[in-house]
Amino acid sequence: MITALVNDVFIPITAGGGIRSMEDAEILFNSGADKILLNSALYENPDLVKQLVQKYGSQSIVASIDYKLTDGKRAVFINDGSRKIDTDLEEYILNIEQLHIGEIYLNSIDKDGTGFGYDFEEIQRIAKKISKPLIMAGGAGNENHLIEGLKIPGVSAVATANLFNFIGDGLPNARKKILESGENIARWDH
Repeated sequence: MITALVNDVFIPITAGGGIRSMEDAEILFNSGADKILLNSALYENPDLVKQLVQKYGSQSIVASIDYKLTDGKRAVFINDGSRKIDTDLEEYILNIEQLHIGEIYLNSIDKDGTGFGYDFEEIQRIAKKISKPLIMAGGAGNENHLIEGLKIPGVSAVATANLFNFIGDGLPNARKKILESGENIARWDH
């Protein structure tokens, strides 16, 4: 699927899901992925993450972190959000940064798919404490959520599926609004 996708696409492709070995990552890179996305391996096999960074470079490794509010605290979940790990979100992110990954993709399980907006409060708190580029995910439902996210100091990018998959002209309308707001986004000339 990745090979077919990259054939006619000229943007960087990040692929992930089930990466548990160097061979898994190699298949994705050899298929045309520019970056790989790791989640469970960050916790279960940090040595693998270090090996991947050493072989492919930090810029090719994206740390995907899923979290949700549990017992009044933001807890980290792995294995497709099915397994809670025993660590605080902030502490976990700071430990992940030590693996020399290139970016952090931070997803709120509670907000994901709602369209009611990102977990802005937590993102603002975390963005102040990390040095890696931060991609916020989970909850965007309109272009205003994207713009609000991009205005947070320390946030490098915003992610959405809801807006692009379920709203007819979501992508072109969002791009137009983001450009009008003055945020840093690539300009596509027609």
